[in-house]
Amino acid sequence: METTLRPLTLGEILDRTAELYRSHFLLFAGISSIYAGILLVLSLVQIGAQQGALSLHMNTGLIVVSVIGIVVLGLAIFVAGGLAVAANTRAVGWVHLGEPASIGAAYRTILPRTGRYLWLMTITYFLAWFPCVLIYGAYATLLFVYVLRKGLFAPHAAPPDPHLMVVFLASSVAFLFLILLALVYGIIMSLRYSLAIPACTVENLTARAAIRRSIQLSKGSRGRIFMLALLALIIQLGLTGITQTFFIVVGLKHQGVLPVWMSVTQQFLAFLTNTFVGPIYATGFTLFYYDQRVRKEGYDIERMMHHAGMTPSLPLVESTSMLEDAIPIDRGSGHE
Repeated sequence: METTLRPLTLGEILDRTAELYRSHFLLFAGISSIYAGILLVLSLVQIGAQQGALSLHMNTGLIVVSVIGIVVLGLAIFVAGGLAVAANTRAVGWVHLGEPASIGAAYRTILPRTGRYLWLMTITYFLAWFPCVLIYGAYATLLFVYVLRKGLFAPHAAPPDPHLMVVFLASSVAFLFLILLALVYGIIMSLRYSLAIPACTVENLTARAAIRRSIQLSKGSRGRIFMLALLALIIQLGLTGITQTFFIVVGLKHQGVLPVWMSVTQQFLAFLTNTFVGPIYATGFTLFYYDQRVRKEGYDIERMMHHAGMTPSLPLVESTSMLEDAIPIDRGSGHE
């Protein structure tokens, strides 16, 4: 039943990812559709509020609605998206080991630990990508000071000060160099932490323990993990390009303004993209997590010995049967 619990090549992991995605599509897509549905509803509400502000000629209200919408969507992406990743990770672990899985069971498992998963994602994103944010912030400040406030490239302005031009050009070159280094650093750190979510969900680890576990398990396979992430990114960009290019072109032609029906259609297509792409990352990284445990710890042998009754127990791995045992069932009083 667990013939996949053996060291797998990158090609076999990719094949296994595609196999699980295809055979359990409704399960994984159903988990991601909750996150995608939340974003869809919020986006439609934002479109409606923006149209209401436009019809009332409330320019200030339109700006306020847009800013609030961006903040709320950002929070929803972080919270709902993080929970969807954790739930899909839990479901992939179950089906990979031949255990029953469902959308409800996956969410029931991870919801009590919502704070832990969100804290884990906050730490890993901060450690990996804060240098990029810092460099962008510094360069944005430079643009504000030298380009906007001092009118460096303002139309009909006097010839720019050569000293300011030298500072601006030198800073731009330094920005490109530093941001490239920061991107490389972010990718390397992300690969170190790529197995933290599976470790946290499967082994019930704290955030910091899951990070240490990911660093240990990912050693020796970060190049393979990078190839999987790159392939998933290409698929995501491809789907996004297919579904969104038309709207981007129309928006550019009309100064960023789309008809209401077109904006609504765009959001429904984004819903489909988020639903289809989300499970790919969770499936691939979870399979790498189990593969690394097999390679480094003999997890396949450990499970075989456990099923043969040669070991008393396995490390904590919640299953759907454990959930059912933990949920009281009202069987009635026995009276008609």
